[in-house]
Amino acid sequence: MRISLPKLKALLLFFGTYTDTKYLGKVKLMKLFYFLDFLHLKKYGAPITYDNYINLEHGPIPSGILNLVDSAIDDIDSSSLSDTISFETPANTAMKRMIPARKFSEADKKYFSESQLQIMEEVARKFGNKNTKFIVDASHKESPWKCTSMLESIPYTLAAKDDDCQVSEQEIALILSI
Repeated sequence: MRISLPKLKALLLFFGTYTDTKYLGKVKLMKLFYFLDFLHLKKYGAPITYDNYINLEHGPIPSGILNLVDSAIDDIDSSSLSDTISFETPANTAMKRMIPARKFSEADKKYFSESQLQIMEEVARKFGNKNTKFIVDASHKESPWKCTSMLESIPYTLAAKDDDCQVSEQEIALILSI
């Protein structure tokens, strides 16, 4: 993961502001990051977080971000995300719903390029009001998940196998090697 902590916090606030938090559990949050990285990669040749994605039953997950989120769920007081998010468990569910500490602001935009903001908005529009099953099913249709096995690391270059990818596998590999 090459994303700075302030930029990651801004992304969490963005998702907490521009998606329906009724559906914003940990699983959906991880899929939002997947689509954020892979849609930006498919259009512009580079991911946003550069996190390492792993194939799990419910789709790809960013392992570094997942570890930080899990630490916030387990012990929010000692988490590096404690000033940004918290989690609650709605009654009669196992869901860990993310609650942002505040709204995404104009000041938070400074961490992102225009292309990154455009993809963030696209992901929020496409998945913001959808439930977890919808976004999990969508991630299962993607080559990065289909072409890897359970617990296997997902190479970013697999995005080139999807029809909506606008860059080549070689271009992705070149960007990632820099």
